[in-house]
Amino acid sequence: MYDLTIELDDRPGALAEMGEALGAAGVSVEGGGAWTVDGRGVAHFLFHDGEAATAALEQAGIKVIACRKVVARRLHQDKPGQLGAITRALATAGVNIEVLYSDHDHRLILVTDDPDAAATATAHWDR
Repeated sequence: MYDLTIELDDRPGALAEMGEALGAAGVSVEGGGAWTVDGRGVAHFLFHDGEAATAALEQAGIKVIACRKVVARRLHQDKPGQLGAITRALATAGVNIEVLYSDHDHRLILVTDDPDAAATATAHWDR
């Protein structure tokens, strides 16, 4: 799975254009979100095929800043403190979390500075 960092104009319709470009290319979004930061649209969306998503967006004139491999984990939702536990495991391993969100399958998606170390540090939640 891949997280794309996407730059969008801060205007009505920019996100719709992104979604339409992906749909026209047959690329499905697996999770993510979009925000306005300092007058600039920034989106992080999850895809099975990062290359296809990047190509579809770039063909539509939408800027893809990065395409990065993610670590997907399933928290024990019935157990309080899971977010603290998994993020502490990453901190203890020296892994910096750059982006964190949930996908459509209720998994925690982690974009980090070291995906291999993140995978090892969070193996307890690999289920």
